[in-house]
Amino acid sequence: MTQVGTEITRVMVTDLKRTQIVMYAGASGDYNPLHTDEPYATKIAGNPTVMAHGMITMGLAGRVLTDWFGHENILRYRARFKAPVWPGDTITVTAKVTGLAEVDGARHAELTLSAVNAVGAEVLSGTATARVPDGAAG
Repeated sequence: MTQVGTEITRVMVTDLKRTQIVMYAGASGDYNPLHTDEPYATKIAGNPTVMAHGMITMGLAGRVLTDWFGHENILRYRARFKAPVWPGDTITVTAKVTGLAEVDGARHAELTLSAVNAVGAEVLSGTATARVPDGAAG
């Protein structure tokens, strides 16, 4: 049963590949050279390498929500990008129920999300509201 304080932590990607970043660029149409052009990312922008799109991280974090509650039950999802995600990063996401309410006869959960890299640096923080389906485990 989903209750206040219920928490789920999942490793969503291990060793993020450059190929995954380029595939996301193709799927999203976001070909910003910070994500796709190594010489631009390093020489012009001063980064150590290309960086992942923020929306890759947001999508990975959101998958914890959809796995838990189902796509159709995610009512709101907001995120703040806090640090870059680089090729080779491992991203672990924690979602936690912070409140429960009855809205129009349906049970809703308020959640916080946090995504961290392998060294524990938070790369994304967020909040969400989800309709709690009957029998949703936590």
